Amino acid sequence: MITNEAKKIIEENPVAFATVDGENKPNVIGIAYVKVVSENQVLITDNYMKQTEENLKHNNNICLAVWDKDWIGYKLIGMAEYFTKGEWKEFIEKMPENKGLPAKGAILVTVSKLMKLA
Repeated sequence: MITNEAKKIIEENPVAFATVDGENKPNVIGIAYVKVVSENQVLITDNYMKQTEENLKHNNNICLAVWDKDWIGYKLIGMAEYFTKGEWKEFIEKMPENKGLPAKGAILVTVSKLMKLA
């Protein structure tokens, strides 16, 4: 379950987003905006992802890491679904943070494990 403290840190700080490709080679990128949309789900906008999008086609297991300026942080492990249409795609298109950006896909992550890092 994503706590209120975790939600604040996730939504107010850059997030590292790690995937692996079909040959189990890792890839990590920085994400500017992540929205907590339920007690165990977060939503990420794909504006310019290429390798991450490809990786999710082969393996939808992901890991996110986030921390604030005081080094309080969280690691989230889960499974991702990529949407190019529908409810989640419409949601990201309406986000003020995405104004003027392509918002080409929505990545819904269902978090199976949340660990506090301190």
